[in-house]
Amino acid sequence: MFVYNLLSVALAFLWSALAVSCAYIKNPCSNPVVRQEWRALSTDEKAEWIRAVDCLNQQPHDPALTPSVDPSVSLIPPVNASSSYYDDITYLHMDLNTRIHWTGHFLPWHRWYIHVFEKSLKEKCGFTGVSPYWNWTIDAADFYESSWWKDSDPVSGLGGWGDPNADFAVPDGAFHNFQNSYPVPHTIRRNFTLYPFNIGLSLFPNPQQAGNVSMLPPVVEALLETSAGDFKTFQVTLEAPEGPHGGPHALTGGDLGGRCPSSALNCTGGFTWSPNDPLFFLHHAMVDKLWYDWQSRDPVNVQSFFGGSAQHIENLTSYTQYPNGGPPYLSLNSSMPADGLFPEVEIGDVMDTTGGYLCYVYE
Repeated sequence: MFVYNLLSVALAFLWSALAVSCAYIKNPCSNPVVRQEWRALSTDEKAEWIRAVDCLNQQPHDPALTPSVDPSVSLIPPVNASSSYYDDITYLHMDLNTRIHWTGHFLPWHRWYIHVFEKSLKEKCGFTGVSPYWNWTIDAADFYESSWWKDSDPVSGLGGWGDPNADFAVPDGAFHNFQNSYPVPHTIRRNFTLYPFNIGLSLFPNPQQAGNVSMLPPVVEALLETSAGDFKTFQVTLEAPEGPHGGPHALTGGDLGGRCPSSALNCTGGFTWSPNDPLFFLHHAMVDKLWYDWQSRDPVNVQSFFGGSAQHIENLTSYTQYPNGGPPYLSLNSSMPADGLFPEVEIGDVMDTTGGYLCYVYE
């Protein structure tokens, strides 16, 4: 009888686990859109995305936005009711910074974040395209001089490096006058920093490493060779302080890097407000593509997940023990925080980009 009961419990557990896994793949979409690299878009397609992003920045603040993290932890200013809806989206990232970085939320939450950003572009601004991505491995070898920074077209260009004689504000392109409310009112800043990790933090064990090293194609290919089913190693390698995710943020500096240039005016530091620069969404679409590419290498990777809900970056010792979060641990059934700005969904809803809630692939 004991053996029978034990077998029954085991079978029930396995059935439950199978049911949870299948719950997120039972309604796959039949016609996924294709996300393309920015440079593969036509001039009109680039202009359409930029137009819609700028439109979001003209939409009013949504009072539904409700910060959920204690200000003594988030270390951000109160919600500015006179800000824009684009600012609301930035604020969401600012508020949740300690919950969505170096925890199991990192990859699924940012995948969801790009999705709801695109949905907002469509619903509020009539966007007719598909979210693009920025393959920064193309630019990694000579990041500063890359042609990526040389499209100054006032309608379809992303603009170049900030002007050091004008508060490091982006001087050209369609975002040259893009206004942000957080953490203080300003226009987008960009400030190239080749050695961005030399800032005296123990989390950066190789502070003399150039910011572009982790973005080089061989390094990214090695990331994609992470063993099948080993989600934790994949995330930790990607999100490592000196890893591929951090490189484009830190090299670009300014808003995308969450770092004030030393001579900037009225500037408050902090990595939390990097979505101020619309390049954030192109960069994180690339981060998402890397996850998608790894998932595509083995069927087991599609539902592979592991991570904690508590960030531990107090020092290198705690980070080493819990590099993608400590207990309580997350599961596919865990809800992702949205601060009232969007409906919450579960991690399992975004594990498969063609699973039904999402419906896209990468070229």
